[in-house]
Amino acid sequence: MAGLRKKRRIQLIVLGMGIMVVSAVLIGMGFSSGISLYRSTSQTVAEVPPPEEVFRMGGLVVEGSITNDDGFRFEVTDQAVTVPVVYIGADLVPDLFGDGQGTVLTGTYADGVFYAETILTKHDEKYMPVEVIDDLREQGVYVEPES
Repeated sequence: MAGLRKKRRIQLIVLGMGIMVVSAVLIGMGFSSGISLYRSTSQTVAEVPPPEEVFRMGGLVVEGSITNDDGFRFEVTDQAVTVPVVYIGADLVPDLFGDGQGTVLTGTYADGVFYAETILTKHDEKYMPVEVIDDLREQGVYVEPES
């Protein structure tokens, strides 16, 4: 009788551990698909991600680079490296999007072009995404705005 109880207890412990492992794997898979890393344009070009990886990239929109001839295209720079961008998202481009503005894009990078699914821009004339400010500070080109 005692041997049967011990065997059942071990079976329950092994079953419980198996359920915990399966749960941890499923949670990890769920989190990994929902996380999008941030990269500057310099980091994107230096360490080229796989074409299927979705991530965020930010920088300043290059003056005069916005075209709407063959799809919505523009260039983004961190003042060191410039990356061409093709906007493939279904949403309209934000009203505040324009030359020289800080932006953060979500999408994929393939063949030297960033394919943006979303475009995030400032919400007033003084705002710039924190990631873009940090990248510009690293490059030594960020100037604090006057209050």
